[in-house]
Amino acid sequence: MLKLTPILLAIGYALVMYQFSAWRTKRELDARSTELADPRLRGLMARMAEALGIERVRVHIYEVAPVNGLAAPDGRIFLTRGFYDKYRAGEVTGEELASVVAHELGHVALGHSRRRMIDFSGQNAVRVALATVLGRIVPGVGVWIANMLAGLLAARLSRQDEYEADAYAAALLTKAGIGTGPQKSLFLKLEGLAGMGGRGMPAWLMSHPKTEDRVRAIEALEARWAKELPPE
Repeated sequence: MLKLTPILLAIGYALVMYQFSAWRTKRELDARSTELADPRLRGLMARMAEALGIERVRVHIYEVAPVNGLAAPDGRIFLTRGFYDKYRAGEVTGEELASVVAHELGHVALGHSRRRMIDFSGQNAVRVALATVLGRIVPGVGVWIANMLAGLLAARLSRQDEYEADAYAAALLTKAGIGTGPQKSLFLKLEGLAGMGGRGMPAWLMSHPKTEDRVRAIEALEARWAKELPPE
């Protein structure tokens, strides 16, 4: 039992920190966001709501400058002010912003927020266990190796979530009559929109799949759907 104590403590700590982080995130979003009021974007949201069979898709603008979209732990969808400003400036179309919302709806529908709580707890447990074992085998660098391996696990899980949310968004956008074109075109713009100018990958994209891989995955879905459609 004593051997399991560090792992159990790591899991308990991770759960407590997740709950605290969720509470702090909700408070921050409540204080710094307002509901989206743009008529054109709300029209696109209405089309997605109809495709989903729900009354409405509610989106909020989060008043921060970075270009991003996010699904809060409580299921609400947010676009950052930075992203919305790109739309107002004509750098992003309404349909491309709709694809961001569809992607975040995928994270909510597929339970990624809840799953990430479990994954985060597991990663901390793995990190502690590896650090304990490797620290004895290779003193001095064991902890560093454990952190690196746990980080690789976290990145892999995050990339899988992104592929799943992309597929959900592609299906929703197609059903809503918006199509996957805006989704794919936005992928090609993301790095430039984040203001990196070719100087590396934005931090919030580092755990995402490569752009070309995401586009290929959507095109593979489209090819499969085309084969499954009954002949006219």
